[in-house]
Amino acid sequence: MHLSIFFIQGYNALMKSALTIAGADPTGGAGLQADLKVFRAFGVHGLSVATALTAQNTTGVNSILPVDDIFFERQMDALLKDIRPEALKTGMLYSKRAVHVIDGKIKKYALKKLVIDPVTVSSSGMSLAEDGMLDAMKERLFPLAKVVTPNIYEAAVLTGMNIEDIADMEKAAVRLKEMGPEFVIITGGHLEKSAIDLYYDGSGFCMIESEKIAGEYHGTGCAFSAAVTALLANGYEPLESAKKAKEYVTSAIRNAYYLGKGMGLLNL
Repeated sequence: MHLSIFFIQGYNALMKSALTIAGADPTGGAGLQADLKVFRAFGVHGLSVATALTAQNTTGVNSILPVDDIFFERQMDALLKDIRPEALKTGMLYSKRAVHVIDGKIKKYALKKLVIDPVTVSSSGMSLAEDGMLDAMKERLFPLAKVVTPNIYEAAVLTGMNIEDIADMEKAAVRLKEMGPEFVIITGGHLEKSAIDLYYDGSGFCMIESEKIAGEYHGTGCAFSAAVTALLANGYEPLESAKKAKEYVTSAIRNAYYLGKGMGLLNL
């Protein structure tokens, strides 16, 4: 009995943790609920701080209720005074104030390995960011980021560039890297004929390709960035994290299921 207790305690001492700062999704297919599933799949304890509540389903987002500014900051402080994650990610932040708080807490608590999924709009086309939030994110959080993981649409919005092919992705990645992050991964699931993610470290590009699976799926960007975050928390380097995250999300899409009337839910 004593041996069992010792084993459990020893195992817990080795457990890594990762934090997601994102909106809540009632379907569990995206947002912080999906992030927590992904963290667990990689053997990482998931921590979460909510930025907003959403009313959504598999067909789209109906409305958003941002978390009160003061309460958002209290969530961050209460958690980080007690537990320091090995890595953290941001998803839907919605407000400029949330960006300012996160910037301050990263510096105050010396948090490392920040992954930014720069969520701007839902799959159904609803804006998930108030005016000025993206500019604040680029100015305050990109210089603190280990990795940023925009999809093609988000990369276009962030850079002001039109992205239609791999060459355009490379140009956008260079511009994004100039904004401060250590590494850039532009996810290419929205390319017409292929699903190529472009990894850029400032000196060279790496294309990470997978099969293109037909259909519409909920939360792919959340799952990918969460997988990268969990892998970084476990000590993997960014390129290896990107490759393993790509494999994981591709498998989750391949095994997706349909509970609602809209997009498929990833098998996380």
